[in-house]
This record gives sequence, C-alpha cells and structure tokens, in this order.
Amino acid sequence: MKPIAVIGAGIAGLTAALELKKRGLPTLVFEAGKSIGGMASSFKDADGFSYDFGAHFVSNRLANALGAGGICRTVKHYGEAVHLRGKSYSYPFGLMLSPRFAPPAIAERTRDRKVVSAADWFTKKYGQTLAEEVAIPLAEAWSGAAAEELSPAIGQKFGPRILKSLYLNAAALVTGRAVCNGYSHEMPESADVYHVYPEGGMAKLLEPIANEVRDVVRLESPVEKILVEDEQVKAVRVKGETIEVSAAISTAPVHILPKLVSGTTALEPMAAFRYRPMIFVNLRFMGRGLLPDTVMWVPDRAQPFFRLTETPISMPWLAPDGKTLITFDIGCEVGDTYWTMNDETLAQTCLDGICEMYPKLRRAFISPGGVIRTPISYPVYLMKYEEQRQRFANSTGVDGLYSIGRNGEFAHSLMEDVYWRTIRRMGDVADYVGGVPEDLPFAAEIQRMMKPSEDERVRAA
Repeated sequence: MKPIAVIGAGIAGLTAALELKKRGLPTLVFEAGKSIGGMASSFKDADGFSYDFGAHFVSNRLANALGAGGICRTVKHYGEAVHLRGKSYSYPFGLMLSPRFAPPAIAERTRDRKVVSAADWFTKKYGQTLAEEVAIPLAEAWSGAAAEELSPAIGQKFGPRILKSLYLNAAALVTGRAVCNGYSHEMPESADVYHVYPEGGMAKLLEPIANEVRDVVRLESPVEKILVEDEQVKAVRVKGETIEVSAAISTAPVHILPKLVSGTTALEPMAAFRYRPMIFVNLRFMGRGLLPDTVMWVPDRAQPFFRLTETPISMPWLAPDGKTLITFDIGCEVGDTYWTMNDETLAQTCLDGICEMYPKLRRAFISPGGVIRTPISYPVYLMKYEEQRQRFANSTGVDGLYSIGRNGEFAHSLMEDVYWRTIRRMGDVADYVGGVPEDLPFAAEIQRMMKPSEDERVRAA
C-alpha cells in the first residue's frame, strides 16, 4: 500500500499518524520545522517564569489519552471574570444575575427573534444589554469584524448552558479541582474531567505520542505540492521529490491549502477564508492574584487588549514565589499599528492600559516578559463564506484529501476537541484507503504483514 501523507507534526498530525499506525496503515509525517509539537511548546526564562505558546489548559482526559497523565499536576482552581465600567463580574453567573443584565435576558427568551448573524445570536442568547456591552465587543475584538458580518455559528465557541455550568462549578468546589467547563464539545464534561498541567511545560504533553511515531516523521521537510488527478490525491512533492501516496492529511490553515494543491480548483474558495492575527504581551509583576480571577475579559473598546490571563493564579509553579505573570491578548491585523509597534512600546501600552483599571499595579510592575506575534490565530466566521465553510466541514471536495486540526478544520476547537475529532476522522481515512478494522479476526497478524520491514523503512528514509 502506498503511504498516507500527514502534513504537520502538531497534536493533530501526530494523533493522526499514531491512529493510522494502530490500524496498520503505512504513514509518513512531513514537518516543515526543526521539531515536532506545533503550538504545544514552552520555555522557562532565567528568572524562573514559564511561558507557553499555545493553550495553558489541558484536561486530565486528554493527558491520559496522550499517555502523559502520569507527568501532570492537578490544577485546583480556574475561573473567569469580566471587567465592565470599573467593576468586575464573575463569568457567567455574576453577569447573568446582575439586575442590569438579567431582566433583558429573560425578556429576550419570550421574543421570536430571527437569528441571521452573530449579533442576533448574542442578543437572543444574552439579552440586548449584555450582548451590546459585553458579548459583541469581545467577539468583534478577537475576530476583527462587525458582529453583523459574522455567522451565528460563532456561538459554538461558547460554553455549556447555565444549568450545566452550575453543576460543573459546584463540582469544582466539592472536589477541589478545576473542573472543565466549556472546554470540550466533542466529549461530555463532568466532575471527573478537570484541568491538569504537564511537568516541564506543554512541550512534554506530546512526547509519549511523538515517541510512538518518531520513525515516520521527517523534519525540515515542507510539502511543496499535493498532486491531484481527476479530483483524487495521487502524490506529494517534498523538497523536489515526488512521493506517491494513497491519501493526504493536511493540518495547514485552509487559506494556505489551495496553494499547496495542484490539479484541481475545488479548494479555491478557501483562499478567501480569514484568520485573526494576534499579539500576546507578557508582563511580570510582584505579588499574586492581581486580577479577580485567572482570565479576565475586557470589552472596553478603548483598551488595546480584550483579554488578560494571570495563569499563576491557577498554576502557581509557572512563576517564582511572590511574583506573577499577566498575558495581554491584542487582536490586530498584519502590518497595522500594533503589529508594527516595537516590543517595548507594546509592553508600555499594555501597562498603561491595565493601570487605568488598577492604578496600584504600576508600583508592582517588574519588567516585560516577552511578546509573541502570530498571523494565524482565531478563524473568522464571516457570513459571506459561511455556506462554503459548512461544505468544507463535511469534505474538502477532493477524494483522499483530508484537513484536520484547529487551523486545518477552520474551527474554534481547543486541544481536546482537536484530538477526538482527529481520531474519528482517521476512521474515514481508513475506510477510504481500505484499512484493516481492529476487531477483524487475525487483524494483528494482517497489520503486522502490512507494515514495512526495517530494511524497507531505511530505504524509504
């Protein structure tokens, strides 16, 4: 059997490779970078502050599935708040129970509002006051588009219903663990699913799964083209070499995928899909618990940032004793004022902004902790390509071509959902290429015979 090409060695690519390997299907993983892991990377500076590039929050269920449960610490607390008009409200209940927001939300339930855009969805979900003062400004900040231009599908990003949130919050108090609340849409959340953090940083999370497939990963091997004939994947070209494949699995952002594919126009509409660029500014302070909770949303349009995260509130080991780290999320566009601003000015801008909210923090400020810019962060669900997005969610339109992962699916998916969606999608790939079902009699023997010998692997490498 010709190998299946997996493009990218982040969590989605590595998960796909291991799942295909378990099914006895030959696989090659092509990674453009010098190391595996994608956005799941981390480092610790000389002063003892730890930084992650990617999600800080991982569930114990995902860690166990990846084989990293044994190296993870339990996170005991996690919470969110909203800063509005000089006051902080816990999220979601502090807002929903406020006399200012509760009556409009209740009244909205009785209205027959037609939901066409994200603005309609937020109004119907939260009531006009809360939608206009909190939900819509935040959505526009991290998408860079007006709520009237966004699809109501953007609501998929938000957490469970109020009663479910009440149950999960109560479970967190009883168990003394940070129970996951709205972090997975693919699997049920319960009191037994809680946040953990791997010893040594996020990069350690993928080590067990990476070790399982390391022999099929080719680093510094960017895929130049995915070759298609008669609307079917035939080969990939890597560093000038054409390799015949039975299927191709891409983790590339969907607006880049049309540039990789040659021999079809099926993917051309995806070239117009937009991702929101982001800047993450880290500042170091004396003290701990400077924010009302781990994450604080800031719908104030006058501020450059829309979210603040003080991770050491939940994971104190990420900063030295008596100190803390606050991360500022800034939505921007490549080449705009914030994107081109130097790191020192960005840090000062964020410090000035947070000190408008909490003046005492200026005396607690130690130093900047670094700036990360990424041109591809959140997918932007614009109404003008919503129909095409929904079609793409079901199929790429090319036989043997699959797109997975957060960027590859153009989805608001967190790490755990990426994992489970990838596992399920590999069943489709196995069906397409004619894999061996694991419950078939003598499946293990058949899979062993299908695997290439050591000599064949050496020749292929």
